Amino acid sequence: MTRRGMPRQMVNDDAEAGSFRVHRGAFVDEEVLQRERSEIFDRCWLYAMHESELAKPGDYLARKVGGKPLMFVRDRAGVLRGFFNACPHRGMTLCREKSGTARNFSCFYHGWTFDLQGQLVALPDSAGYAGGADPVGKGLKPVPRMEIYRGLVFINFDAGACSLEAYLGNAKEYIDLMLDFGGDEVDIAPGQQRYSIRSNWKLLVENSIDVYHAHSTHNRYFSRFLPDMGLPARTWLNVSDQAPGRAIALDNGHAVAETLVRSGPLLKTAANELAEVRQRLVEKFGEERAARIADYGRNLLIFPNLLFISTWRTIRTIYPVAPGYMEVDAWALLPRSESAHLKKLRMDNFISFLGPAGFGTPDDVSGLESCQRGFFEGADSLWSDISRGMHRDPVAADELQMRAFWRRWQTLLDEAPAPTTYGDARLDPVADDCSHGPECVEGVDRA
Repeated sequence: MTRRGMPRQMVNDDAEAGSFRVHRGAFVDEEVLQRERSEIFDRCWLYAMHESELAKPGDYLARKVGGKPLMFVRDRAGVLRGFFNACPHRGMTLCREKSGTARNFSCFYHGWTFDLQGQLVALPDSAGYAGGADPVGKGLKPVPRMEIYRGLVFINFDAGACSLEAYLGNAKEYIDLMLDFGGDEVDIAPGQQRYSIRSNWKLLVENSIDVYHAHSTHNRYFSRFLPDMGLPARTWLNVSDQAPGRAIALDNGHAVAETLVRSGPLLKTAANELAEVRQRLVEKFGEERAARIADYGRNLLIFPNLLFISTWRTIRTIYPVAPGYMEVDAWALLPRSESAHLKKLRMDNFISFLGPAGFGTPDDVSGLESCQRGFFEGADSLWSDISRGMHRDPVAADELQMRAFWRRWQTLLDEAPAPTTYGDARLDPVADDCSHGPECVEGVDRA
């Protein structure tokens, strides 16, 4: 391989040698991003919203999913519908507010009006069109696929994709553990976090399921903030090979890192209420499942870009805008039946660590942007190492969960044309030196 060469397979997976490397062209190349858009974001199931965000008929929201503007509405019969947020007449953005309640949608440009089912109901100067006001073929374009799992609404731009149930596979068990934490159905708390990071989207995917970085990157939180609350730092800083927990590779590139929760701000400020919640979980699910729900923290990735972070009861989506620029959205999930006081404490816990003003997110943003600068400037170092734990049964602080993501990523991109550039340098064709293809699957949990 030449110094600036980029291999056909950017994941070099050598199980025998215990080596797993990712070529840094995957983080900076525009052609790679175009392949990701066509082979991943246009074909995989993507989280769009939660049913609770549209509680009653007429409620709507506009949201960009997979880089495409969409609108979601609950019609008069209570059916949830999703459409492309573009008037079929001239393409004008139809739903221009982020959310609200409406009886119909009228286009700002020429006044075409659509009902909550997406049908054209008013056409100015209908006599000027062949067929007059006939609405056939003039309605809003629905998203090709929309399916729901436990209130989580997913869309797919590929009409021929497998079902959401099949796509989630054995990750459903871990979604259930996340959603059952209050013993009741959950709602999205009002509002959301929105921010951007000047780095590649896959770096935040890695970071979101990476336990390894916690005590060094977030030392300020663990060694200063928690002690100020009367919590011993050592219970958090012991993120080591012996820390209770495990890394798990699931179906279809999904993965999870889980750790035993021994301490934390919420366990201190809401100890009695959380003990009552745990007892209700025991009564509903039994001691064994209640322990799995209440006593462990999990960072769960649903491939390609959805994260559940149970310690802070949040869900996060990550979308690329450019090879070195991403947009992030995050929402808090709160049990429907919990007291207002406990919900407030959960929200305080969420925003104290995650988000642009939290203790944790600014650390991550700084680190990821620094990585991205190194990729652009450090051309002599062409590979990133993600090998930790390959020679043993993976613990939570290992990198199996990241390898699960990258193996699926490579499998999907194998179906697209090979890239011909690295950054802004056009390449001559080079041979692939990876001796192990994406079929090398390590540690998939089929339980």
